[in-house]
Amino acid sequence: MKAQALHGHLDALLLAVLEGGALHGYAIIEALRARSGGSLDLPTGTVYPALRRLERAGYVDSSWSTVGGRERRTYQLTGSGRQALAAERAGWHEFRSTIGRFLDPGGTPTAPA
Repeated sequence: MKAQALHGHLDALLLAVLEGGALHGYAIIEALRARSGGSLDLPTGTVYPALRRLERAGYVDSSWSTVGGRERRTYQLTGSGRQALAAERAGWHEFRSTIGRFLDPGGTPTAPA
């Protein structure tokens, strides 16, 4: 799946991945790949700018650590990030329900009165 297809959803996916705990950037990319069954294989040039955007918004905090002699930036959700994730999930459920009325097999869209 291409990064362009995720337009408008990448931030929510990143927040959801970080919900499980703090991760460094490459681990976030690997978690996206694993949880999607390999469908999401996003380049660092897509993920890292989004993480910086989430950090500027106050949804993610980051800190530097040294692991095996290498510097790594680790990201974790803030309280605001958890609230943003809850709002994203609510919006997603509403979107999926509405669109499903049209695209799900057997779905019956209601006609306006």
